[in-house]
Amino acid sequence: MAKAKKGFSRADRVSEQIQRELAELTRKGLKDPRAGWITITQVEVTRDYSHAKVYYTVMDAKTREATQEALESSAGYLRNELGRAIKMFSMPQLHFVYDESVERGMHLTNLINQVAREDAEKFGSDAPAAEGGEEDRE
Repeated sequence: MAKAKKGFSRADRVSEQIQRELAELTRKGLKDPRAGWITITQVEVTRDYSHAKVYYTVMDAKTREATQEALESSAGYLRNELGRAIKMFSMPQLHFVYDESVERGMHLTNLINQVAREDAEKFGSDAPAAEGGEEDRE
């Protein structure tokens, strides 16, 4: 019998499996027209596997609220379909949470690029490169 890798718990494996299955289900099986283009970014399962926080993003921020409503109303269907795909004693209740980390990351990248452009305008070509300095070339 093969042993699981150390530091990679059953909860981690369950979370990853739920994430993979939900990504497929939201892509193919979710027919709700309110749902935008959904990306499942992470799933966190409680220790007793009774609840799962499902973090997601959408391509168009305008569909964010409608997508949240669509996911919440489809939670029972998605949980049922997960139960068919993943053999567990009890499938966790799904709680959908919008993942703002992608938006924050894009905002920070835009700020860094803006400062780099301003420095380039101010100092000319002597300004440090905004992307990939000397350290990245090794």
